Amino acid sequence: MREIVFDTETTGLDPYQGDRLVEIGCVELVNGFPTGQTFHAYINPERDVPDAAFQVHGLSAEFLKGKPVFADICEEFLAFVADAPLVAHNAMFDLGFINAELERCKKVLLQRDRLVDTLMLARRRYPGAPASLDQLCARFSVDTSRRTKHGALLDAELLAEVYVELTGKRQARLSLVEEPISISHQGVITVVRMRPTPLLPRITDTERAAHRAFVATLGDKAVWNEYLAAG
Repeated sequence: MREIVFDTETTGLDPYQGDRLVEIGCVELVNGFPTGQTFHAYINPERDVPDAAFQVHGLSAEFLKGKPVFADICEEFLAFVADAPLVAHNAMFDLGFINAELERCKKVLLQRDRLVDTLMLARRRYPGAPASLDQLCARFSVDTSRRTKHGALLDAELLAEVYVELTGKRQARLSLVEEPISISHQGVITVVRMRPTPLLPRITDTERAAHRAFVATLGDKAVWNEYLAAG
């Protein structure tokens, strides 16, 4: 399954009051693992960058004025995300800015039903606990030492790690059966291995005999008889 984890940086909080995108970062996951494929773009917002926004992401109007406008990167962005589910933290905020830009370019808007909101996932899994990206990184021991300011691609990479932990996909990939599996999608290969030494039985002969004696009291139609016969 292909998913896109993404993040944005902006000039402010409201795309319909003049605020614009200044950065988009996307990370591709296939079956819960990063493939190394990313999309990243700085965007000329065609306006000033308020100091409050600059303090968050460090992207100045001077730096951004030589970058492409959204219309110039729109097709590349849409081709990268394609029809994959879109994973973001407080996802409606990011979707609102992207859709406002798509609307200006007269493109079809991204639909809300594609969104997976990690903020909502975290609040359901840990009710009442802090659920910012920084706090979730701390909870799951995700290294944030590179994060001196917000950056869309770096935050998408961190969020991808958090998302895998939140959804249990890292544990779901573990297996103890020796059966190499080749996954053709996007060239991802997963190999699972057998324990070198099987675990010892934990049931003693005394416990096994006691169980058989108990099953004998249940009559011939007891379902346990099928398991005893199979053993």
